Amino acid sequence: MNKRENENVAGKIGQAERYSHHFRIDAQHKPAWQLAGLSTAWIDGAHAGDKVLFHIPFVYSSNGRPYFKQLLEQSGIWFRDVRHPANLANALMGFHAPDQLLDLLKRSREDAEAQLKVEGFAYLQVRDYQQRAIECVEAALANNQRNILLAMATGTGKTRTIIGLIYRFLKAERFRRILFLVDRTALGEQALDVFNEAPLEQGLTLSKAYNIADLGDMAAEAETRVQVATVQAMVRRIFDDADSPPLVGEYDCIIVDEAHRGYTLDQEMTEGEQAVRDQAQYLSRYRQVLEYFDAVKIGLTATPAKHTSDIFGKPVYTYSYREAVADDWLIDHEPPIRYETQLSKHGITFNKGEAVSVVDTRTGAIDVAELSDEVSFEVESFNRRVITEDFNRVICEELAKEIDPLGDEKTMIFCATDAHADMVKRLLDTAFKDFYGDEYNEAAVKKITGKTDKVSQMIKQYKNERYPSIAITVDLLTTGIDVPKICHLVFMRRVRSRILYEQMIGRATRRCDEIGKTEFKIYDPVDIYAALEDVNTMKPLVKNPDITLAQLLEELDNPVSYTTPAEQQPSSDGAVLSTPSKTHADDVLAAVSQKVMRVLRKAEKKSDKNPALKEKLTELEQQWGIEPAKMHAHLRKLGPKAAADFINQNTRLLEQLGEVNELIGTDYRPFIAHHKDELVLREQTYGKYDKPADYLESFADFINRSLNQSAALSLVVNRPRDLTRAQLKEIRLLLDANGFTESTLKTAWRNATNQEIAASIIGYIRRVAIGEALLPFEQRVANAMQKIYTLHNWTTIQRKWLDRIAKQLTHEIVIDRDFVNHAFAKDGGVKQLEKILGNQLPTVLDTLADELWRTSLQASQPQAA
Repeated sequence: MNKRENENVAGKIGQAERYSHHFRIDAQHKPAWQLAGLSTAWIDGAHAGDKVLFHIPFVYSSNGRPYFKQLLEQSGIWFRDVRHPANLANALMGFHAPDQLLDLLKRSREDAEAQLKVEGFAYLQVRDYQQRAIECVEAALANNQRNILLAMATGTGKTRTIIGLIYRFLKAERFRRILFLVDRTALGEQALDVFNEAPLEQGLTLSKAYNIADLGDMAAEAETRVQVATVQAMVRRIFDDADSPPLVGEYDCIIVDEAHRGYTLDQEMTEGEQAVRDQAQYLSRYRQVLEYFDAVKIGLTATPAKHTSDIFGKPVYTYSYREAVADDWLIDHEPPIRYETQLSKHGITFNKGEAVSVVDTRTGAIDVAELSDEVSFEVESFNRRVITEDFNRVICEELAKEIDPLGDEKTMIFCATDAHADMVKRLLDTAFKDFYGDEYNEAAVKKITGKTDKVSQMIKQYKNERYPSIAITVDLLTTGIDVPKICHLVFMRRVRSRILYEQMIGRATRRCDEIGKTEFKIYDPVDIYAALEDVNTMKPLVKNPDITLAQLLEELDNPVSYTTPAEQQPSSDGAVLSTPSKTHADDVLAAVSQKVMRVLRKAEKKSDKNPALKEKLTELEQQWGIEPAKMHAHLRKLGPKAAADFINQNTRLLEQLGEVNELIGTDYRPFIAHHKDELVLREQTYGKYDKPADYLESFADFINRSLNQSAALSLVVNRPRDLTRAQLKEIRLLLDANGFTESTLKTAWRNATNQEIAASIIGYIRRVAIGEALLPFEQRVANAMQKIYTLHNWTTIQRKWLDRIAKQLTHEIVIDRDFVNHAFAKDGGVKQLEKILGNQLPTVLDTLADELWRTSLQASQPQAA
């Protein structure tokens, strides 16, 4: 139904619905859906002469105005599926194709949801929390929710969860075609690898069960069920391909990976702005892709922020990092290793009159300048504002003592810039060569940034091959790259966003039983922990619409041009007269003053370190008669008209601000520091406790105070073999909430006693509660296995399988059938092991549970002082 452009199109959808009832059609002209063999439920069965009374299931309303988010009810093509009373009308950017409408008719949501309710999960081989996540998404869909968010910690298998969702959706025919949206090609390739490898029902992978279009194949064919695409490629296809853009019904489900990344909200437009500006200046391209398709949107992220929830809603399911650690799915890190050097402690100072070398980052040339004032840099400026090779040399030499470049463990080093990454590569090579001599292999350390040659190939080598074992990166590997062997993270740069920091930490949280990984280490020479203490992770991102200062000044100088539709009044002869909008004029002035303030305040702040910039600001103050840092306040005080007059008098204002901006840009000319450096301190901190012994003493006090208040803790002391997984998780979360973790306890014990004992959290609790000797968990397993070996005359094959069970116990405290099913899922689980062990598996598990915690009151253990 088409209405005039000034009609409220959303309000007319009801009229279209009324027309859709008892629609008369010639009996001999059967509708296309009948010809396609579909249900005739939408025919009344009543006849009026040679007419059939027909209910039309889909209705549209339009007034010809293109979709405009800020005027949603007055624009776009409004659509409603009237077959179900819970279906809501929504605005689209175009019409569905006939085959897309036919598919909507064929596809029964009720049947699909009924099938999903009875469909099992066993063949998906997902973990319990992944199953809960899938169930929560399906429940939200059944509740008519069309924007859905899942929050799952990095390393908990979001891709595997996505595979489970996609397979169930397609098997139940809940959706026709699914778009899997990523923001980086590397993430898309990684997802496709999993789609090609992860087994599902009857051993089929997702790519063998359904047709999946690769990243480069952007035109979805009829048989395509899953399309993997980057946001950037989809933007080009929708908005830049004028010949064959996709139709709005091409995808009916969009799954967004890493939904927190760069997906800022649209900027709100005032009425005046709507009249004179292009809405594209206010819309994020990512948001436009999501809104273009008539589809359910499902976002997945490890770090939900306010802007993510504003798009997708609050998470329907959350599985946090701490919860995953408590469940033993992810591993924890030791207290960060903090390095302090002379330079990081005291800063770097250049004296007044000193000749300093600076780098022109645009050309790479090194210039020499004489300082008019003293300039100092603290550690947060290292490797960005000041290049200090000696600081990096000291840190690289220390890293060479702690990280083995020739071993199985992988390392990721985060640098400030590409040039900084090159420097660290050179210094690390030198440090490792000095430490290992001819045994060192240069291939162990590689820079992997956007400027790396054949970067995708290098990433795959880092993931799958022995070398490189150490990756030096800037931003490329901060999120979304899964390498379970990463055991060391090095921060050679500061980051301001806790969300980004948590994503970077997430690179090392995955378990890797293959190399016996039980925790990971963080090396912190730039004191990033302290720097992030006061950062609020839920702050929305600043929204910066692409409105230039020149455009704002033009609008301020021409008030008639920003008349709003509401202010257009017809004259007696029918012509439309315009009157200026005071509200919009004030808005424009506010925007002008804000942009002016940002430029000039930033210039004022940086002028002490940039003589040319300081000279320019002095020149402008003489010309304007206003101190530059106060120009924004001056314009606001003048008001819109007088401010426009002032700008017209100072005709070069825009050009002058551009010159200032250029000088600010050249201010990123890092100083080169030749200051000598040396290590002052290497330490690990324990929160509010200065010494590891203090941390251990506080832990002991907490346990003894809590024993009578926690049934689970009491069970650990009295009957540890009866401990359930749920109770173990309860204990870990209780300790975690009070600042105690297994990895930190291990580190504190090692640093307090000089003993490396990889005991479990249960061992630490029993030591302080009943004085039981603190034994490495591996030794407990070995003792228990000796008992098992004596139970039966095992065959050689059976002993090999018993050895495999022992090797899998690194992370296991609760010994039960679930452990066997998880650890040996590919080998047939409990059923197969019972067969191999001659039905002795229950005896083996019971004996393990008994022997692991057989009380051993030994007083020979050294005590933490």
